[in-house]
Amino acid sequence: MNPRLKELYYSKVQVDLAKKLSLKNKLMSPKFEKVIINMGLGTDGNDKKILKSYSEDIAMITGQKPFVTKFKKSISNFKTRKDTTAGLKVTLRKNKMYEFIDRLVNTALPRIKDFRGLNPVSFDKFGNYSFGIKEHVVFLEVNFDKVEKIRGLDVTIVTSCTNKKHTLALLEEFNFPFNKEKKN
Repeated sequence: MNPRLKELYYSKVQVDLAKKLSLKNKLMSPKFEKVIINMGLGTDGNDKKILKSYSEDIAMITGQKPFVTKFKKSISNFKTRKDTTAGLKVTLRKNKMYEFIDRLVNTALPRIKDFRGLNPVSFDKFGNYSFGIKEHVVFLEVNFDKVEKIRGLDVTIVTSCTNKKHTLALLEEFNFPFNKEKKN
C-alpha cells in the first residue's frame, strides 16, 4: 500500500507544481529523493547502553535501523578520538521517506514548544533543505518515560530541484510550516 503523501504527490501536487513553476511537463516537477536524519551523541557515544537507547528511539521514529557513524580523526579541542562513536544516521527513501515526512509535518512539528515555523532560508545551493529539531521526543513513537536525556535531530530533505525557489514551492505544497516573517 502506498503512503498517503506519495499518492497525493502523483495525483495532485505534481500537476500543480508544473503549472505553478511554468514547467513544460509534469515529470519535470520537483520531487523528494531522500531524507537524512542525523543525531550527534558527543561523549555519550562511548556508552553502549546510551547508544542502544538512542538507536532504538531513532529506529522507532524512522522505521529503519540507524547507522553508527565514527569520528574520522582525533581532535583534542573537541575531545574526540579516531574511530569512536560520533552519532547515528538514517537515510530514508521511497515509501518510508513519505511516511516520515507525513508524521513530521502533521504530528511532530506542531508538538514543538514555542514553534513559530521553519526557517525559509535554510536551503543549500543545490536546493536541499536542512533544519534541526531540539527534542527528539516530539515524535509520538518515542516513549517519554524511558528517555534518559533529550537529544536533538538534524533533518535534511534532498530534492531533485536545482534551485531554492522550486524546493520551497515543493515543501509548501506538502504544508511545511514556514515562518513568513523571516522570509528575505
